[in-house]
Amino acid sequence: MAMWVFGYGSLIWKTGFHYDDRLVGFIKGYRRVFYQGSTDHRGTPDFPGRTVTLEPAEGEVCWGVAYKIIRKEDQEEALTVCFFILYRMHVTLYLEVREKQYDQKAHVDIFSDRAATVPAVSGVLIYIASADQKLNRNYLGPASLQEIANQIVRAEGPSGPNRDYLFQLEKALTLLGCEDRHVIDLANEVRSILSGRN
Repeated sequence: MAMWVFGYGSLIWKTGFHYDDRLVGFIKGYRRVFYQGSTDHRGTPDFPGRTVTLEPAEGEVCWGVAYKIIRKEDQEEALTVCFFILYRMHVTLYLEVREKQYDQKAHVDIFSDRAATVPAVSGVLIYIASADQKLNRNYLGPASLQEIANQIVRAEGPSGPNRDYLFQLEKALTLLGCEDRHVIDLANEVRSILSGRN
């Protein structure tokens, strides 16, 4: 049986696992926000970076890429079977390590056409960072565009400067033909700070 995983952040441009097919599409009822702290990739415990997570938002959509893993040998290499009392789902070992700060998992429908009433794929796995700081100590939450941009400009971790993450996300979404005003506005604010205009 095939497994699908939806990437809405760095998984768009850097999967790190073998997949058999990919589908550019969107999920309904969520928006992408830079509310998750990164203390191990794009920041440090003393100065966390900001990465994207999903926030419920009625009437909104979040574009990204869904990846399909078909072959049993690829699944055996990439997957570990975990039993969750609430979810009973297969979880990618690679993603469990990479997305460890994203403490919630859900299955969603992916649509590839805005006019579609039937999803292109159902049951696609997504990782979401909980907004509950008791469950997710790295959740930073909302802040002004200027505050988020300043934090992104200054943060750097083992995976590089936080601003590179933002600019790579902006570029990846542009290449997919997907526009996200939050990402575009934030990238422009970071550029403005870096050029000394702010």
